[in-house]
Amino acid sequence: MFFILVRHKVRNFDSWKRAYDEHAPARAKAGLRELQLLRTTDDANDLVILFEAEDLKKAHAFRNSQDLREAMQKAGVMSTPEFLELQPAQAAVHR
Repeated sequence: MFFILVRHKVRNFDSWKRAYDEHAPARAKAGLRELQLLRTTDDANDLVILFEAEDLKKAHAFRNSQDLREAMQKAGVMSTPEFLELQPAQAAVHR
């Protein structure tokens, strides 16, 4: 199991969210499942999204696709997205 953390700034959260939701089938086809959608406490347009990824190869293809670039531009993404690929270091500890 892999995780992908994405961070970027958007022009307007509400507009971005509508476009993001419309693009959900493409993310699902790429094997990505959203776990968390977060905004920073000091800027509601600074977003962090955590995805679970079934297959890093498929996730890479999606990340580098023209479709994603166009969807992000249409949605009002203003900054170059930061992508961080993660894997569990140990089993989750629940307190």
